[in-house]
Order: sequence, then structure tokens, then C-alpha cells
Amino acid sequence: MLIPIKAFSEAKARLSGALAPAERQCLARWTAARVVRAADGLPVFVACDDDEVAAWSMTHGATVLWQAGKGLNNAVDDAVADLARQGCLHVVVAHADLARPTSLAKIVRAGTITLVPDQRDDGTNVMSFPTTCDMRVAYGAGSFHRHLALALSIRANGAPPAIMVEVRRDVMLSLDIDTPADLLHPLVKEVLPAWLPTNPANPTSHDQR
Repeated sequence: MLIPIKAFSEAKARLSGALAPAERQCLARWTAARVVRAADGLPVFVACDDDEVAAWSMTHGATVLWQAGKGLNNAVDDAVADLARQGCLHVVVAHADLARPTSLAKIVRAGTITLVPDQRDDGTNVMSFPTTCDMRVAYGAGSFHRHLALALSIRANGAPPAIMVEVRRDVMLSLDIDTPADLLHPLVKEVLPAWLPTNPANPTSHDQR
């Protein structure tokens, strides 16, 4: 499993209206740790270009694939290529901001490109695909539709045996935390850590920030 993780100090800028910088960093570590645990037996690799993230990854049992200054898409593509050279036949790419990730091992299906969109069918929270197919990532707004179009093109143009394409709409895996509104989703609020100011159980959640 491959998890791209940006510097914790730069994470979750869109939550700046709801959380202080230190709180955003803590939240980024919290979600990333949950995604690592959801690997469910899969070996975990982290693509990053930040020393703090690299150290954090190693303490959580992940192997670091250093991708300096490449941007998200190039970093993931190069990390997947690196894993293929190491003999990896299939890869699961999961974002580090999933609030309630369930087993990511269950996403793996041989010979299949599987896409798990976010709750808006806009972003792509999880991807699973054979490393032998040319499945390049295209993250950013609307990425799910770009990834689906590419996957269908690979299926249509590939040599036999044909690559299958699956869209998996998983309620839990669709829950990422990008905006303050995501913190208010009922399924997210159930698991938010007690120290988070937006958690209704935290007395500071009623403060005017």
C-alpha cells in the first residue's frame, strides 16, 4: 500500500478557518495513522519529501520512498514505478486524510483497477491497480472522473487478458477531511479525537474562535 503524505506543517490548509495550525498538524497525523492501520497486513510505503514525515512513517512501520520536490502526481507515479521495479505486482494508493478507513486489503482484486471516490464523486480517495498497467494518477479537483476515463481507456486498448474496472462506492472510505464541513459529517464526528476543538464532546467546541 502506498500513502502519499505531505509535510504535516503544510497539511489541511483549507481547515484554517476551523483549526489552528498546531491542531491541523495533529489532525493530519491522526488520520495518517488510521490509514496506516487500515493496511490490514499489506506492506506500507509512504511517498514524501519531508524529514518529519519520513521519521513519523518509520516509527509507524512504513518504508519511506523519498520523492523530493515532485508534486503529488509525479511523486505517486514515480513511487509506483519504484515499487514495480522491486517486484510489486499490484498497488493500493490511499490518501492520508481518511477519517474512517476500513481494511484496504479488501480493495485488491487481481487484474482489476478499482477506484473509490469520495462522498461527492469528485476526488479519488483510494485506487488499486496492477503495476503492469499504465495507470497514471491525476489528483486534484475532479480526479475521480479523470481516473475513471483513463481506467476505461486502459481496459479498451489493453492486450488480453483484459483489465477489469471497478468503481467501489464505500461509505467509510469515501470520508476524507478536506473542509470544515467534513468535520461535521455524522460518521466523522463519531470518531473525532477528544482534543479536537470541533468535537462536540470537547468543551472548547462551544468557544467562539
